[in-house]
Amino acid sequence: MARELNPLFSVLTVLGFILVRILVVVGQPQVPCYFIFGDSLVDNGNNNELRTTAKANYPPYGVDFPEGVSGRFTNGRTYADIIGQRLGFADFIPPYANVTDQEIDIGVNYGSGSAGIRDESGRNLGDRISLNRQLLNHVNIISRLLLKQRNVTFTNDYLRKCIYIVNMGSNDYINNYLMPNDYPTSRIYNIDQYAEVLVRQYSLQLKTLYKLGARKVAVIGLGLIGCTPAEIANFGTDGKPCVDSINDAVKRFNDRLKPLVDGLNNDNSDARFTYINITSISTPQEGVSLPNVPCCPVREDGQCVPNSTPCPVRDLSVFFDGYHPTEIANIGLATRSYNALSPMDASPYDINRLAQL
Repeated sequence: MARELNPLFSVLTVLGFILVRILVVVGQPQVPCYFIFGDSLVDNGNNNELRTTAKANYPPYGVDFPEGVSGRFTNGRTYADIIGQRLGFADFIPPYANVTDQEIDIGVNYGSGSAGIRDESGRNLGDRISLNRQLLNHVNIISRLLLKQRNVTFTNDYLRKCIYIVNMGSNDYINNYLMPNDYPTSRIYNIDQYAEVLVRQYSLQLKTLYKLGARKVAVIGLGLIGCTPAEIANFGTDGKPCVDSINDAVKRFNDRLKPLVDGLNNDNSDARFTYINITSISTPQEGVSLPNVPCCPVREDGQCVPNSTPCPVRDLSVFFDGYHPTEIANIGLATRSYNALSPMDASPYDINRLAQL
């Protein structure tokens, strides 16, 4: 019997967003550029040439994406893609792995599947570009922009106007803390201590991003990892809809993000950090919930079996594989991140308001 997705996404309550599946871009983007940091939830091809099993450069990934297989861990557009379209960008932000100097003006996507806040997170799957390495890649892009624009003052002002999103932390649990046979973290820290250690390191990384010129930064909270099909299969639920212990651990991390964002804003008068509460956004209102099962046949690591046949109607699935949302779920998440429907969705402002500041 399929598990019902009571505490995660009720995508049927978001069916109105299907009407914006093809987002029409009119006029100029709200901001000059858009930079994306994160993991497989936003990766658009940076892992394709890495020595890792955490890559999605094969069918059925991309079955509904205009460019086909690209390295995105979903059937269509990612969360970051849809945010970019809502911001008004006509083209998808290019991956760092192959971005050209002609493209860097609109921004760069540094996202990497299995990457984490901690450098070691995800090593069980192979190579990955941790947040620290992504920040180093951003330094390289800034250098390239300076050479291209040939005006330090212009480049600095340019970077201050851009939107930055940072979507990190999932792999510090999935591919670290929750794997005691591969990582020692769960023996060293209890769940509160681990959340505190993670957020302390995250704070330093976000401060580095600020020092590199970022001023409009959306810090994306973690979703309910304990409700992913892969973690349910790994840990069981004792008859409940999700793995409550995992969601509790995630809550300890998320509860520290809003104070982190508030502190960054208070300490830097020109900073405009905001926290996007994915748990609030993905918790369903009243309505019909969908089966909590993958759309594609999955391997042991939760990714789609190569060249397998996915479910025929992806718009009626929340998860494409064992961990990653379908495009329709990404539409719901991104739309409410951009235009908050509840004060709980974003603090102190949603991404639309962030772009206007």
